[in-house]
Amino acid sequence: MQLKRQAVALMAFLLLGSNVAVQAQEKKLELSVEKIMRDPKWIGTAPSNVFWSEDGKKIYFSWNPDGNREDSLYSVNAEGKNLQKVSPQERRSLPSPRGEYNRAETKKVYERNGDIFIYDIKSGKAQQVTNTVERESNPDFTFDEQEVVFMKDGNLFAWSISNGQTKQLTDFRKGRKPADEGKSAQREWLKEQQLALLQIVRDRKESQDAAELQQKKEAPNRPKEIYIEDKIVSSVDLGPDERFISYQLITRPKNAKVAIVPNFVTASGYTEDINTRTKVGDAQTTSEFFVYDTQRDSTYAITMKDVAGIDEQPAYLKSKKAGATEGEAKKQQMRATSIYGPVWSKDGKHAVVVARSEDNKDRWILELDPATGKLTVLDRQRDEAWINGPGIGYGTGDIGWMPDNKRVWFHSEENGYSHLYTVDVSSGQKKALTSGKFEVSDVRMSDSGKYFYFKANKVHPGEQHFYRMPVNGGELTQLTSMTGAHEVSLSPDEKNLAIRYSFSNKPWELYVMDNKKGAKPKQVTESLTDEFKSYNWREPEVISFKASDGADVYARIYQPKNPTPNGPAVVFVHGAGYLQNAHKWWSSYFREYMFHNFLADQGYTVLDIDYRGSAGYGRDVRTGIYQFMGGKDLSDHVDGAKMLVDKYKVDPKRIGIYGGSYGGFITLMAMFTEPDVFAAGAALRSVTDWAHYNHGYTSNILNTPQTDSLAYAKSSPIYYAEGLKGALLIAHGMVDTNVHFQDVVRLTQRLIELGKDNWELAVYPVENHGFTEPASWTDEYKRIYKLFEENLKEKK
Repeated sequence: MQLKRQAVALMAFLLLGSNVAVQAQEKKLELSVEKIMRDPKWIGTAPSNVFWSEDGKKIYFSWNPDGNREDSLYSVNAEGKNLQKVSPQERRSLPSPRGEYNRAETKKVYERNGDIFIYDIKSGKAQQVTNTVERESNPDFTFDEQEVVFMKDGNLFAWSISNGQTKQLTDFRKGRKPADEGKSAQREWLKEQQLALLQIVRDRKESQDAAELQQKKEAPNRPKEIYIEDKIVSSVDLGPDERFISYQLITRPKNAKVAIVPNFVTASGYTEDINTRTKVGDAQTTSEFFVYDTQRDSTYAITMKDVAGIDEQPAYLKSKKAGATEGEAKKQQMRATSIYGPVWSKDGKHAVVVARSEDNKDRWILELDPATGKLTVLDRQRDEAWINGPGIGYGTGDIGWMPDNKRVWFHSEENGYSHLYTVDVSSGQKKALTSGKFEVSDVRMSDSGKYFYFKANKVHPGEQHFYRMPVNGGELTQLTSMTGAHEVSLSPDEKNLAIRYSFSNKPWELYVMDNKKGAKPKQVTESLTDEFKSYNWREPEVISFKASDGADVYARIYQPKNPTPNGPAVVFVHGAGYLQNAHKWWSSYFREYMFHNFLADQGYTVLDIDYRGSAGYGRDVRTGIYQFMGGKDLSDHVDGAKMLVDKYKVDPKRIGIYGGSYGGFITLMAMFTEPDVFAAGAALRSVTDWAHYNHGYTSNILNTPQTDSLAYAKSSPIYYAEGLKGALLIAHGMVDTNVHFQDVVRLTQRLIELGKDNWELAVYPVENHGFTEPASWTDEYKRIYKLFEENLKEKK
């Protein structure tokens, strides 16, 4: 009898387990476009904006596990325990995560809501320095740490920590100096005549001069009046000895034409114009760099005229025009530059600036002598394509001083990848601290000055790990180990790491870990909803294939569970050009990632390529599109399509392509110039003519239309529209202030005039470049899916 009862109980348990399994199976998420493109909160909201408390006891971050309207501030202790929402009272008492520290890191100065505060880290108390209607910004300690300097109304001020007095250090004034207004030889002659002829004029002039002299004696510390005309003051910096103040003057072009984007859906009921930007090749903003010597009460410009390479023209231009005189040729050779900085050594004895040519072919690291204005070249980086890369960017870039105050560290792509270098300001000796076929980014030096910390993709181009390295170079210690990407925030005492980590099918979560090799990370947050977790999201395989020119191209592949020979395929093209998406962490293209899972469920093989021009692979890949967008970047997709046929047995007649922004541009080029490779394409928010895009991005890659018109003709889809054979969907937001709606309007007219009828245009009246409304995302991707279903699936 006992055995019978046990058998019945076991059967009941098995039946119950079977029912639970069936219910779980019934609850499994069935993907659809409508479900994927909902408000992203259905996935769960990842933690973001991670920062440590000033005493290193807590980690703060933004999070929204309850799916509220907005994120809230949460905290957890350094061991990853006591996770809780921060009270409004505690939140208000926290100093800003951004700010500047004194050398001992016992005090921090920061801006909040336009006022300046100074925070004592030991006591945890903040003192309000300013409380005004005007905004004060950019606070910092002076070199002797006796004052706090800040900007207000375009001028530099200093607040004394000891007595609370505030003094003005600069007096920048709009307009021209009154004595210079309307100055002419004829008017000067009349003034001199009056002084010579009339005693009353002489007497009054002497009285005025005496009064001004007395005023200066009574207020000897008033800063010099510096008239800036209609220019904009920027990057004001007080030198360590408080003698020199450097600054930039920005000049906006007066004759530049700004493009207008009409906004049709408005609260007023009227069409309203949005001023956006100029187009590539139009007049651009320029800058000048000055030093104000308070001791001599004079200002002077720092110029690049004697710097080696300043007159070296880009290879695509001739240095002289035929028939030009020597003087005219020299004038043509003087290139415009921008100077950034200075960056002062911690002992206050040396300053370096970074200069960049306007054509972005050159970057110089220069020592500045502020007393003489002399610039000494420490390093020159030259690229006939354009200067960029991790830690280099388009401004100052990542740069700092070594502990000996004699060497400067910086990034360079000299060996083909962005690596860390030092240069001695006395000897000019340069040394590479890192090397290899990987990139270094997000560099910071430890407070002790013993180590560098940084991210690098040394293990694999599609993985980002956190490393520690001795400050003078040597072995790289890999501190993180989980496959994927790590965004690391180091604790103030450098003993712990707060890590935002993700994998290709796992969105970002917060972890804590000891700052030791081999330490085990502990997960703090669990952000995903049950609905999202109910689907078995694919882990796309990161593969590589050989391009037709022998280059290695990386990609992600999504496959159906049971792929059939001669099935359909879709190639996705990421946007931005210089961006990486064939990696092993959670993609910023998360909607597209989910859509690719959906397509794979419907029998499609999906390929996502990091084409030429993408980030993460060094200089040659980055600049592989120079003077020809739609060249190697497109041929990489053609080679990828061939690989799909050869390796994954895809039907060569049933391959589609789609992407947004730069991805939309490549889609158009593919449909117009490779019509026998791609049967259907969806071009979203696409550039159709690069002569109509912005200057900062386009001029680096294609130069300017008036100097390199062939590059623009080769690279712009509108010139190739007659090649369209397959089915094309064009989708664009009507208030796109980045890639203007005008781009597709012009292409539409071109297609009409060519008599093409195998295309359609979907417009989104309230969307900018990046769509925000779930309804728009849903409509767009339903159209994309329909396009592929009708043109890539076998007709039944």
